[in-house]
Amino acid sequence: MCHCSDCGKSFTGSHNLKYHERIHTGERPYYCGQCGNSFTCQGHLQRHKRIHTGEKPYYCSQCGNSFTRQSALRQHQRIHTGERPYHCGQCEKSFTYQSHLRQHERLHTGVRPYHCGQCEKSFTCRSTLLRHKHIHTGVRPYHCGQCEKSFTRQSHLQRHQGIHTGVKPYHCSQCEKGFRDQSALYSHQQSHTGQKPYLCGQCGRSYTHSSSLRTHKCSNVKSSDLDL
Repeated sequence: MCHCSDCGKSFTGSHNLKYHERIHTGERPYYCGQCGNSFTCQGHLQRHKRIHTGEKPYYCSQCGNSFTRQSALRQHQRIHTGERPYHCGQCEKSFTYQSHLRQHERLHTGVRPYHCGQCEKSFTCRSTLLRHKHIHTGVRPYHCGQCEKSFTRQSHLQRHQGIHTGVKPYHCSQCEKGFRDQSALYSHQQSHTGQKPYLCGQCGRSYTHSSSLRTHKCSNVKSSDLDL
């Protein structure tokens, strides 16, 4: 076993220790000739180069999606298996990705570290902030190649394209029903689990779908108007 003199971590080989020590020294000897980014090991550089080449060698056998990294493929496959290994310690929710768990935990803590420079809104994750900024700019960067529609989110474009292709790549592992996008599959899966994550803050009722909660809130508003 080889030990790091800076932090005490142990490694099975001297080459693994050498890669690790670059975290402490800041050494990044492997450079990308196309963009100048540098990396601690050659494997990371090779993986990075796929951004420029567009190579995605890891394929999902169930839906045909491809990925630049094997770890990304493994994470993606949880959509098909329904596996949710990341659990919230404060409620019963579980998640496919660790990043989604961290984002969810901010709902409990109230932390919103991503702030919009054009208005006072703040967000729990960076991607939501970037999507929000499209409201100010009016930019719709995702264009459909089959019609003239454009979208603020890539997921909205992908869902829309299913109208043209008829492809439903996301399948429920319990009943084989197919869906055009991941969010629709997730919403459907809750009908099997009985999970009702959408809670009304006024009366405490919970719902399987966010649309049902919105309908409930609207009916409450109309009822209160009639009372007046």
